[in-house]
Amino acid sequence: MSNFTPTTPVVLQIRKVIFEKFNDVETRFTNDEIFEILKEQGDIDPSWIVDDVETFFKEICDSGLARNIAQNFTTIWLKLFDPVEKLHCNSCNKEIYLGISEERLCPNPSCKSTL
Repeated sequence: MSNFTPTTPVVLQIRKVIFEKFNDVETRFTNDEIFEILKEQGDIDPSWIVDDVETFFKEICDSGLARNIAQNFTTIWLKLFDPVEKLHCNSCNKEIYLGISEERLCPNPSCKSTL
Protein backbone atom coordinates (compact mmCIF):
# COMPACT_ATOMS: atom_id res chain seq x y z
CA MET A 1 0.00 0.00 0.00
CA SER A 2 1.04 3.57 -0.58
CA ASN A 3 1.37 6.43 1.88
CA PHE A 4 -2.02 7.84 0.83
CA THR A 5 -4.05 9.20 3.76
CA PRO A 6 -7.77 9.71 3.10
CA THR A 7 -9.53 12.81 4.42
CA THR A 8 -12.07 10.56 6.15
CA PRO A 9 -10.89 7.20 7.55
CA VAL A 10 -11.83 4.37 5.17
CA VAL A 11 -13.85 2.47 7.78
CA LEU A 12 -16.04 5.56 8.27
CA GLN A 13 -16.47 5.89 4.50
CA ILE A 14 -17.56 2.24 4.27
CA ARG A 15 -20.04 2.65 7.13
CA LYS A 16 -21.52 5.75 5.44
CA VAL A 17 -21.99 3.86 2.15
CA ILE A 18 -23.70 1.01 4.02
CA PHE A 19 -25.97 3.52 5.77
CA GLU A 20 -26.86 5.34 2.53
CA LYS A 21 -27.14 2.39 0.10
CA PHE A 22 -27.65 -0.87 2.01
CA ASN A 23 -29.40 0.03 5.29
CA ASP A 24 -31.81 -2.91 5.29
CA VAL A 25 -31.26 -6.16 7.19
CA GLU A 26 -32.75 -8.13 4.27
CA THR A 27 -30.39 -6.62 1.67
CA ARG A 28 -27.25 -8.49 0.66
CA PHE A 29 -24.32 -6.46 -0.57
CA THR A 30 -20.69 -7.07 -1.42
CA ASN A 31 -17.36 -5.51 -0.60
CA ASP A 32 -16.92 -5.03 -4.36
CA GLU A 33 -20.06 -2.87 -4.59
CA ILE A 34 -18.91 -0.70 -1.70
CA PHE A 35 -15.37 -0.48 -3.07
CA GLU A 36 -16.69 0.77 -6.44
CA ILE A 37 -18.65 3.50 -4.66
CA LEU A 38 -15.57 4.48 -2.64
CA LYS A 39 -13.52 4.72 -5.84
CA GLU A 40 -16.18 6.95 -7.44
CA GLN A 41 -16.17 9.26 -4.42
CA GLY A 42 -12.40 9.64 -4.74
CA ASP A 43 -11.23 9.59 -1.09
CA ILE A 44 -9.16 6.42 -1.42
CA ASP A 45 -5.83 5.83 -3.10
CA PRO A 46 -6.54 5.40 -6.84
CA SER A 47 -3.98 2.59 -6.99
CA TRP A 48 -5.86 0.48 -4.41
CA ILE A 49 -7.66 -2.69 -5.36
CA VAL A 50 -10.42 -4.37 -3.35
CA ASP A 51 -7.85 -6.52 -1.53
CA ASP A 52 -6.34 -3.35 -0.03
CA VAL A 53 -9.54 -2.64 1.94
CA GLU A 54 -10.24 -6.21 3.09
CA THR A 55 -9.13 -5.47 6.67
CA PHE A 56 -11.78 -2.73 6.94
CA PHE A 57 -14.52 -5.19 6.00
CA LYS A 58 -13.20 -7.68 8.54
CA GLU A 59 -13.30 -4.92 11.15
CA ILE A 60 -16.94 -4.19 10.25
CA CYS A 61 -17.81 -7.86 10.67
CA ASP A 62 -15.84 -8.12 13.94
CA SER A 63 -17.68 -5.06 15.33
CA GLY A 64 -21.07 -6.72 14.87
CA LEU A 65 -22.33 -4.32 12.19
CA ALA A 66 -22.51 -6.93 9.43
CA ARG A 67 -21.87 -10.59 8.89
CA ASN A 68 -20.06 -12.40 6.12
CA ILE A 69 -22.69 -14.65 4.52
CA ALA A 70 -20.57 -15.94 1.63
CA GLN A 71 -17.18 -15.48 0.04
CA ASN A 72 -15.71 -16.22 -3.37
CA PHE A 73 -12.05 -15.32 -3.86
CA THR A 74 -11.98 -11.56 -3.13
CA THR A 75 -15.77 -10.99 -3.12
CA ILE A 76 -17.43 -11.01 0.29
CA TRP A 77 -21.24 -11.00 0.53
CA LEU A 78 -22.50 -9.25 3.64
CA LYS A 79 -25.76 -8.65 5.52
CA LEU A 80 -26.46 -6.26 8.36
CA PHE A 81 -27.37 -7.59 11.80
CA ASP A 82 -29.46 -4.46 12.53
CA PRO A 83 -30.33 -1.19 10.81
CA VAL A 84 -27.60 1.45 10.88
CA GLU A 85 -28.12 4.84 12.47
CA LYS A 86 -26.27 8.10 11.90
CA LEU A 87 -24.73 9.65 15.01
CA HIS A 88 -22.30 12.47 15.76
CA CYS A 89 -19.16 11.92 17.82
CA ASN A 90 -18.44 15.01 19.87
CA SER A 91 -14.88 13.85 20.59
CA CYS A 92 -13.65 13.70 16.98
CA ASN A 93 -16.45 15.85 15.50
CA LYS A 94 -17.23 13.24 12.80
CA GLU A 95 -20.52 11.85 11.56
CA ILE A 96 -20.46 8.14 12.36
CA TYR A 97 -22.68 5.19 11.54
CA LEU A 98 -23.39 2.37 13.99
CA GLY A 99 -25.67 -0.62 13.96
CA ILE A 100 -28.41 -0.33 16.56
CA SER A 101 -26.98 -3.19 18.65
CA GLU A 102 -23.30 -2.24 18.23
CA GLU A 103 -21.33 -1.02 21.22
CA ARG A 104 -21.60 2.75 21.49
CA LEU A 105 -17.97 3.42 20.60
CA CYS A 106 -16.81 5.74 17.86
CA PRO A 107 -15.49 3.60 14.96
CA ASN A 108 -13.02 6.32 13.96
CA PRO A 109 -9.60 4.64 14.39
CA SER A 110 -8.10 7.82 15.86
CA CYS A 111 -10.94 8.34 18.37
CA LYS A 112 -12.71 5.23 19.79
CA SER A 113 -14.56 7.41 22.36
CA THR A 114 -17.69 6.26 24.15
CA LEU A 115 -20.81 7.93 22.79
